[in-house]
Amino acid sequence: MNKRTVGIIVGIIVLVGGFLWFTKPKAQTGSSAVPPSQHVLGAGAKKVTLTEYGDYQCPACGAYHPIVKASVEKYKADIFFQFRNYPLESIHQNARAGARAAEAADKQGKFWEMHDALYENQKAWESSGDPLTLFIGYAKDVGITDTAKFTTDYRSSAVNDVINADIKEGQKFSITATPTFFVDGKKVTENPRDQASFDKLIEDAIAAKK
Repeated sequence: MNKRTVGIIVGIIVLVGGFLWFTKPKAQTGSSAVPPSQHVLGAGAKKVTLTEYGDYQCPACGAYHPIVKASVEKYKADIFFQFRNYPLESIHQNARAGARAAEAADKQGKFWEMHDALYENQKAWESSGDPLTLFIGYAKDVGITDTAKFTTDYRSSAVNDVINADIKEGQKFSITATPTFFVDGKKVTENPRDQASFDKLIEDAIAAKK
């Protein structure tokens, strides 16, 4: 998908269909002592942190994924990029399953690889009645050799507790839609609509540090 096409898709989502992804996820029963996830990329030389609360099944998140990935790659020396789970289960049947797959992959050091695989294959698994079978295939593709452990972790309460902790953290900021971005802890009230705008968001944050 080229950048122009991505920009068009994101623009349509933002201007026309954004309301379709507004809802509030619910944390399932589990441990309240588990801290939120700490998935971070980048060297952060400029002390700027970009945080995304995302849903792996969310079409808007899927459309933003190549934009976010390109910006993070471009500015990885200057910023930290953090991703946290915010599955909108009331409208996305496999949203938590996707989050479970990413967190299970993290147990074997492959969080970001699975994160990318989930977004890049979103159409293949979003409506699947058995997404785990597909996720195991992605796990193999990204270099996870112990798929038995991956499956066990995927089903574990420990993984579920991390997802719940992310949801609870996001609810503190009254997040109602995905993706929701924060720059240095401040919520981005209007998501950038294309690659150039997203880059500018980061560049402005870096400039503000000077």
